Amino acid sequence: MNSSDLKDRLKSFAIRIIRLSEVIPSTITGKTIANQLIRSGTSPGANYRAACLGKSEKDFLNKLKMVEEELDETLYWLELLIESELIKEHLLNDLMAENKELLKIIVSSINTIKKKQQDSK
Repeated sequence: MNSSDLKDRLKSFAIRIIRLSEVIPSTITGKTIANQLIRSGTSPGANYRAACLGKSEKDFLNKLKMVEEELDETLYWLELLIESELIKEHLLNDLMAENKELLKIIVSSINTIKKKQQDSK
């Protein structure tokens, strides 16, 4: 997958998160989780775009780590939606699968960069 494809996937993921936030119940808890989801679920795409503009490999790696953290946080909020019974699990299965796949892609990229850095020493 090239960087353009990943940018598109992360943007599509963000849009799905935004749409999900609109159907979360408007309780105090629901609003809180929706706000957190919007923050953590939309920032991976923005941070990945910034990573692609990075001036150095170190900058790129640091931004990828931010993407990893935000995707992991998003997964946490999705799990809370299910476990608190605000949203039925079957409605989030595809979104959670995409979240996990994006996380694997980013972690793999981070590990590849780290390996290259070690090999060049």
